Amino acid sequence: QVQLAESGGGPVQTGGSLRLSCAASGYTYSMYCMGWFRQAPGKEREGVAGIYIARSSTYYADSVKGRFTISQDNDKTTVYLQMNSLKPEDTAMYYCAAGYGPGCRFSFGGFGYWGQGTQVTVSS
Repeated sequence: QVQLAESGGGPVQTGGSLRLSCAASGYTYSMYCMGWFRQAPGKEREGVAGIYIARSSTYYADSVKGRFTISQDNDKTTVYLQMNSLKPEDTAMYYCAAGYGPGCRFSFGGFGYWGQGTQVTVSS
């Protein structure tokens, strides 16, 4: 089983930046993808960004394209989410996720393992 540990959340003002990190440990050998999801109070969890590990190919939710960037470390067990030009609507708990099947390569389906989350709060 894989363990996912997020860090880097916190309060930030509108227009500011944050960088989230997620370190995977345990059974990481056959991970296809890692990604970031978020859930705001009263809303469903939504996919934010994903990365297909073998090819370093990425995809994003329309709401964050051009502002957020997902990347991975050389060891391919750590991913980052660089968040720029933050807006109050980006306020949410952000979760790191891992996927072990091909379904997650190009879309937010197929993720089955989750971290505990890190809170991002954007004030206006």
